[in-house]
Amino acid sequence: MEALTGAGLMGLSTSRSDLIPDLVRLVYRGHFRIDSNVVRMDDFVPEPLDREFRTPVVLIIGSSMSAGKTTTGRAIVRALRRQGRRVVAAKLTGAARFRDLLTLGDAGAEWIFDFVDAGLPSSVCPPEEYRERITGLLARMAAVPADTAVIEAGASPLEPYNGAEAVRILDPNIRCTVLCASDPYAVVGIIHAFGRRPDLVAGVAATTEAGIALVEKLSGVQAIDARNPRSAEALEQVLARTLDEKSPRRTETR
Repeated sequence: MEALTGAGLMGLSTSRSDLIPDLVRLVYRGHFRIDSNVVRMDDFVPEPLDREFRTPVVLIIGSSMSAGKTTTGRAIVRALRRQGRRVVAAKLTGAARFRDLLTLGDAGAEWIFDFVDAGLPSSVCPPEEYRERITGLLARMAAVPADTAVIEAGASPLEPYNGAEAVRILDPNIRCTVLCASDPYAVVGIIHAFGRRPDLVAGVAATTEAGIALVEKLSGVQAIDARNPRSAEALEQVLARTLDEKSPRRTETR
């Protein structure tokens, strides 16, 4: 088998992009054991709590990996903290990589959670299993005294990481959806393919004035360069407008 990610996810690759270096080959020698018992990730997942997750959610989705979701997430966390909000951050889909969550903690999130905390090395699994695991994780998130959740659905909701399932689970709590895209045309593709209109576009597609103008022309959705300090006020306005509504708003579906 191979090391599929730098974070230690192991498995057998069936195809690989030419842009990715050769994967490190591995040979299985046995499992780690404690007192002769095979150690599993499930052994470290706490018992589910009897809590309902009701925290308002700022959802970050993307057209692909490396579309700027984590960078945008940091800007969102900082903006929420400037507004005096207590933030819990989570990554609910993707392949195990804790570095991204640590950066959200550095940005000001007081609590951070990951699908790995639910016993999943990757969110590529049957939807029924994913829903059960993530529902339990959200119950643990409900136990912290946060007033806003910044949640990333890694990769694209249309890829096999259960992103669409994550959005369905979170839908009653979603107040603001931020789409990070690799280019302006991907923005339109995601809106039409996924049937959801975001409140804001950021990421790689919105790192230049030309890109921002094209996104807004093609989609009619406001776009900002979240990395640029000059965009901070616009970002805060979007967050305040969407989060300060009296009841959770579902993202427009077409």
